[in-house]
Amino acid sequence: MSENSILSRLDGIKLKFEEIGQQMTDPEVIADMKKFVALNKEYRELEPVVDASEKYRTAISNLTQAKDLLQNEKDEEMREMAKMEIEELEPVIEKLEEEIKLLLIPPDPQDRKNAILEIRGGTGGDEAAIFAGDLFRMYTKFLDKKNWKYEINNVSEGSSGGFKEVVIKVTADGAYGVLKYESGVHRVQRVPQTETQGRVHTSAASVAVLPEAEEFDIDLRMEDIRKDTFCASGPGGQSVNTTYSAIRLTHIPTGIVVQCQDQKSQLKNFDKALEELRTRIFNIEYQKYLDEIAGMRKTLVSTGDRSAKIRTYNYPQGRVTDHRINYTVYNLPAVMDGDIQDFIDHLQVAENSERLKASELE
Repeated sequence: MSENSILSRLDGIKLKFEEIGQQMTDPEVIADMKKFVALNKEYRELEPVVDASEKYRTAISNLTQAKDLLQNEKDEEMREMAKMEIEELEPVIEKLEEEIKLLLIPPDPQDRKNAILEIRGGTGGDEAAIFAGDLFRMYTKFLDKKNWKYEINNVSEGSSGGFKEVVIKVTADGAYGVLKYESGVHRVQRVPQTETQGRVHTSAASVAVLPEAEEFDIDLRMEDIRKDTFCASGPGGQSVNTTYSAIRLTHIPTGIVVQCQDQKSQLKNFDKALEELRTRIFNIEYQKYLDEIAGMRKTLVSTGDRSAKIRTYNYPQGRVTDHRINYTVYNLPAVMDGDIQDFIDHLQVAENSERLKASELE
């Protein structure tokens, strides 16, 4: 993409950005909440492109002036300063061009959303449930490091510890865009607590990360939902376990069932269950979008296949391997303590590389 081509596209984006800013001050738009939310979302998505374009224009202007000075100035000291500035600016401009090329590729529209993180014990019985508990600890440690807010929507404990299933809602701007790479099957290789012969076993747990649907994303009709109440099970105290505070919602048209038993209040459990139900219905359509991407280019985000093995945690070797990018580290204890940002960074770089290749072929 040539410099002129980039500047031309940036001119159009800046104009659109300014037009959206004007529209958002219109009283009629402010009164239409759905339209205002959509415009605000588009405005926020364009903002980093406009910021990068201003830096790019300034750098181009400074480079032009430095080259002009080098060509026309007779004073050797001034010419030397111009040379130094050119040497500094050229790699900066090159880097900005790469950043802008990425920013100009339409982002996944769901990346900025909150996330629903679901962990389920898979093959391996009690050991799989224990590993699901280890993954839960790993992710909550990671979320704590990022100071992201999270809450448990639903939990089903394993008979020997860990979880058969645990569902967490993560509330943070861009949570889905970071966590989405964790979707898939996570495999553990270690000697289980129940193993008497010291043999290494392989177990697995599946992780699903969904973008949380917002109120305006889908039209959810209450007449399509069946509501059931029941007594919560597990930890929570007498008031949770002996009252009908737990909620189960069934969406009749799709057959999707969600439940929430985390709160003492039936009303709070209902609100949380409704949020999750909206998300799961929304993700039926979102899945089509992921499948469409997979058809056009290689993507490192799981397209819903729960059998897709993405990562192995090998305890005897202290090794963690991400199979999508063939990336291995030998600091398993740190990873299990929530140090997974390194994996996410490598996955994002690989994904962006694929996106750039796809955009250049279009």
